[in-house]
Amino acid sequence: MKLSLIAAIGKNNELGKNNTLLWHMPEDMKYFREITRGHAVIMGRKTFESLPGGPLPKRRNMVITRDKTYLRHLPDNLQAGGVDVVHSLEEAIALFKESSDEIFVIGGGEIYKQAMQYADKLYITHVDAEEKDADTFFPEIIPILWNEISRKEHKADEKNPHDYTFSIYEKI
Repeated sequence: MKLSLIAAIGKNNELGKNNTLLWHMPEDMKYFREITRGHAVIMGRKTFESLPGGPLPKRRNMVITRDKTYLRHLPDNLQAGGVDVVHSLEEAIALFKESSDEIFVIGGGEIYKQAMQYADKLYITHVDAEEKDADTFFPEIIPILWNEISRKEHKADEKNPHDYTFSIYEKI
């Protein structure tokens, strides 16, 4: 199993505010879909509940929550398509221990922080913007631990309001 984290972050590692993404970047959403399609995605409960259409299609959705009765209380729109509920990141990882597949952690901030020690790869969209009111942050990407193996820079356009860079890092 290869554990990868995927996120869009601002200049100060900002991820979100009030359980929503900070920037509307259609090219980043397209990139996210292309990279994660066909793979399992692991997320925290708040991230899962923020998904507008319920479980992400064409992916195995795994939700981490401390609530042992979580599935019984889910609204119908979130139950559609099925989700697996686990109660820790370690429990989620253990389900894929024998797999050769790439598994993605997609948020939120606390899950990213826990997952950094297990991660093999980072798919980071660096958004050239700052949000001073952000309340959720991605962990620091420490250069002596992570090697940038790919970098594609893009300029803002009519649909994407900020310059952005798709970077891929591998653990050294």
